[in-house]
Amino acid sequence: MRAIEFNKKLKITKNYPMPEPQEGEALIKILTVGICNTDIEIMKGYMGFSGILGHEFVGIVEKINGSNQGLINQRVVGEINCGCGCCEYCLKELENHCPTRTVLGIFNKNGCFADYITLPLKNLHKVPENISNQEAVFTEPLAAAFEILDQIQIKPSDKVLILGDGKLGLLISLVLNLTQAEITLVGKHQEKLDIAKNQNVNTKLLSDLPVEKNYDVVVEATGSINGFELAQKLVKPRGTIILKSTIASKKALNLAPIVIDEIKIIGSRCGPFKPALNALEKNLIEVTPLISKEFNFNEAFEAFELSKTKGILKILINFI
Repeated sequence: MRAIEFNKKLKITKNYPMPEPQEGEALIKILTVGICNTDIEIMKGYMGFSGILGHEFVGIVEKINGSNQGLINQRVVGEINCGCGCCEYCLKELENHCPTRTVLGIFNKNGCFADYITLPLKNLHKVPENISNQEAVFTEPLAAAFEILDQIQIKPSDKVLILGDGKLGLLISLVLNLTQAEITLVGKHQEKLDIAKNQNVNTKLLSDLPVEKNYDVVVEATGSINGFELAQKLVKPRGTIILKSTIASKKALNLAPIVIDEIKIIGSRCGPFKPALNALEKNLIEVTPLISKEFNFNEAFEAFELSKTKGILKILINFI
């Protein structure tokens, strides 16, 4: 099969061995995939991963190893964490914290930048007919935005600030705007902010933002250590900072303001697929404006190069 693999450098191959589904797994033919910032970080050495990249996909189930054949020939998206199924975290449906988990295209499991992948049936979600392949690819990052609503209660009286106008920051602003709270997205690029503004999200350029402790909740999605420091200056005493950036930095942090202002800090990662698919099915959120360009498999190198370009949002690769 065709595959885009990474082993210290990116490689395109057309004769990679086909995966075989184990008991309780499905074989999925990939239709469309999205390039994520995590894929780019892996190529810089993050997680020490080697193998087939990719974790944002939509595909069709072609084969199931097991008695439950209900998803055969159905379009699906899939949760990326594969837990052991029997530890305390898996029993609480927290497979993303299973100590022996594998993660699609990120840790010890080949990803979706290939003609076929395998995933446990319990990880799969059927895609409603009115959701396009291009929209379905956004399910995984959109679910990460919905995770915030699973972790904290946002009240109608809350003032919420999202820092960062990249793909994740935009999706978070669209999700949180479904609440009755006062939502503001802050970034450096007016053209990106306009994507959210066109869906009735209040936006502000960073250069126009007063640095005052005005917000009950600040979501940090800049991907920069400076974003966390700024969040501390914007959140109210006894407020909450949600960290969405996985920041690898040796820069010293002054945590005294966290103690003095009694700030709650919450790390936030993967999230629930059902509300993400529901939002797409009911057209509550429009994700296609985030697509910068689509490529085919043979243009994979060009796709990855463009995805690294400043100002570019979501890049898709079509395998069909």
